[in-house]
Amino acid sequence: MDIKLSDITSIIENDLIDFRAFFKGTIKSDVPLLDILTRYLMKQKGKEVRPILVFLSAQLFGSINHRSMVAATMIELLHTATLLHDDVVDKAHSRRGFVSIHNIWNNKAAILLGDFLLSKGLLIALENNEHTLLEVQSRAVQKMSEGELRQLKTAGLFNMTEERYYQIIEEKTASLIATCCECGAVSTTDDPEIHTKMYNIGKQIGMAFQIKDDLLDYSENEIGKPKRNDIVERKVTLPFIKALQNANKSDARLYKKLMKKRKKSSSEVQQIVDFVSTNNGISHAEEIMLEYATKAKNELCDIASPTSAGPVLQLIDFITHRSK
Repeated sequence: MDIKLSDITSIIENDLIDFRAFFKGTIKSDVPLLDILTRYLMKQKGKEVRPILVFLSAQLFGSINHRSMVAATMIELLHTATLLHDDVVDKAHSRRGFVSIHNIWNNKAAILLGDFLLSKGLLIALENNEHTLLEVQSRAVQKMSEGELRQLKTAGLFNMTEERYYQIIEEKTASLIATCCECGAVSTTDDPEIHTKMYNIGKQIGMAFQIKDDLLDYSENEIGKPKRNDIVERKVTLPFIKALQNANKSDARLYKKLMKKRKKSSSEVQQIVDFVSTNNGISHAEEIMLEYATKAKNELCDIASPTSAGPVLQLIDFITHRSK
């Protein structure tokens, strides 16, 4: 399935152009170093999945408006801040093809820039009297922080289970994507039932999104060799968990031990990939990902007509079929 994001977003292209200008204006600063950092940050444009979700969710129940713009900007500020902080914690060398800010400047600069973006999110909410959006997004920040700390403890003890995995990705990733869908709805309808339903739909989309991310680390795609970061960093994700469940006990013990190894050779990394593939870890994880995606689609079609829901349904397909 060949789905281009640009085809899905063509109906909101002008809104995205306005959003980029609004976002850029929000983070402008007269502090020279901050301005240099934010300009460098603006070069690292990702797929903009979260603002897109806000706008497409808003459009289900009305017209994209200033509240939608504020919601998308708040979420992008929050998301960008968490990426900056994550890069420091993970000691990541690069982000979206650019050298990480903490590697060019230092950890303090990256953390303070993240704090600056978070404060801008709070200010834009207060300046626009968007207390509902602020409350919804504050809950997401809490969940994301809890997920990070839960993962930290689990990784340290190396005791990841399938149940813990779902809990962590729901908190770390799905909670923010759920918030995108809820905030989009909040900006165009006052119906609290719709808000709750859109949050739940977003949660299913977020679960599928993260499982796909984890699958990409094990894929053999033709577009470019996967970096295998999860394997190198000893992150136990759903494909590996499923392979352990399917493998015989001696193989499971052997590959658990190999995954725990701090420095793996490229051949050892490939052995883990082959083990996961042979023991149906990839196919089983894909099945679960598609179950989440299907649930999101079904729940969406319960509250919106197939025509109006079309772009969101396409976006769900894009998320589950992307190659990077």
